[in-house]
Amino acid sequence: MKNLSIKIFLITLVCAFFSNCTDLDKKPVGLLSPEGLFNSPKDVEVAVAGSYAWISSERLWGRQFVSALMLRGDMVDIGDRGTPAERQQVNDFDMDDNNGMVSRFWPYFYQTISAVNAAISGAESLSSPESELNPLVAEARFIRAFCYYHLVRNFGDIPYIDYFVTDPEATKVLSKTPASEVYDGIIADLEFAKEWLPDLRTDGIRSRPTKGSAASYLSSVFLTLGDFQNAYNEAKWVIDNKSRFDYELLSDYQELYVAGPPNKREHIFIAEFVGQQGGGGGADDDLMGPMTGIRGADELGWSVLVPSLPVYNTWDDRDYRKHVSFADSSLIEGVMQPYTEYANTQRPHIAKYRRFPGNANADGRNADTDYSCFRFAEVLLIAAEALTELNGPSDEAIGYVNDIRERARNAGGVQNDFPADVSNNISKEELIDLILEERRLELAFEYKRWYDIKRRQLGEEAFKGPNSLEPHENFDPNRDYLMPLPRTELDINPNLEPQNPGY
Repeated sequence: MKNLSIKIFLITLVCAFFSNCTDLDKKPVGLLSPEGLFNSPKDVEVAVAGSYAWISSERLWGRQFVSALMLRGDMVDIGDRGTPAERQQVNDFDMDDNNGMVSRFWPYFYQTISAVNAAISGAESLSSPESELNPLVAEARFIRAFCYYHLVRNFGDIPYIDYFVTDPEATKVLSKTPASEVYDGIIADLEFAKEWLPDLRTDGIRSRPTKGSAASYLSSVFLTLGDFQNAYNEAKWVIDNKSRFDYELLSDYQELYVAGPPNKREHIFIAEFVGQQGGGGGADDDLMGPMTGIRGADELGWSVLVPSLPVYNTWDDRDYRKHVSFADSSLIEGVMQPYTEYANTQRPHIAKYRRFPGNANADGRNADTDYSCFRFAEVLLIAAEALTELNGPSDEAIGYVNDIRERARNAGGVQNDFPADVSNNISKEELIDLILEERRLELAFEYKRWYDIKRRQLGEEAFKGPNSLEPHENFDPNRDYLMPLPRTELDINPNLEPQNPGY
């Protein structure tokens, strides 16, 4: 059973946060005031806890932000073209700076940052022992790094606020911080978190970070920056200490996508939702089930986020992960029908967030889903990629990939022989390509693909190349690796100019 009482508490708290904010859609930070609120470490913990409900909201992991990440990549296309134009613009590389998706999720990231900055400020005002306060500050700094890591990859230079804003008017004169300095802040926060966070959480919960979470994110940040030595060092440290942090690959890939049972050992950090719960401002409102579900099927959905047919057709049928990832047939009026009979979009749909939604509405909304923000399989693939960049093919790097493939061969308890182990007779370039392909399949529809395209500068290959899964001839590498800053923010604060190129 999920830790329901804690989650309900977070939802209640976030509602209070919403009621204490003014003009949320126009100001990039909240108006919480730490004065008089922080009298003990428990008060700091409450403030940190509240930030999670911003993450587990409709604006971020419930729909808006993660939908934008999926649409931006080459694994998910628009299905029903009757969906709002703002989604089509994100998908089709036809955005402008009034895009509604961006204007919704941008302030929520900064609202989360504001909440943890308040917690840090409150902790600094207390005289409690360092051993009591620093783990809470570390948790707050982890969340801050988590938010900025997503923001900087999508927008480049952004306002970087690492202090509590006591005067809201001051936000109107903030200027952008260079992306390199934002990354410096992210790394500093994660290193502090790695030092002070615990090894494990009570009951093994995965929605609060640990030392292993911080190190895993450090490995990803360094990989993004092309610092392969540090990326490998951090990933290897997590791998070597997997028992200490209680990490392992689950034996059956499908287990990762069964909603309800909490605290899966492969999960390193999750955005947690609880079925049939909800709060003000979209708190705990999970819509990825209906967004990916099949319109007109007995298991209702909206056919919005639907892979193009080449994504399905080029994925080898022998790969068990394909069958877990796709719904290529469904009950329609009680009869199992192939995707060619789907009423709206005749393509296989994403099954990961709709097949086993747990305690959810009829269309899969408000499900029990734990969305994986980071899992142990990705740590293995980061170690493999970074080590190969450093030293070329090696038994160690290939071994990490083969660990992933070995799990994939367990098809619901039935062992098969696909995908085969990678052989040692492979070049560096071939192995890097293979690892990126393994990431594409292993992490399919988990909001990672766009970041891989961006960090490897694969846009023209992915969207214009002969093997493009989702062709977009208008993709422009000088524009489309970044999203536009919201026009509302630029209108309020001209210091945020210039707009990102091409918008």
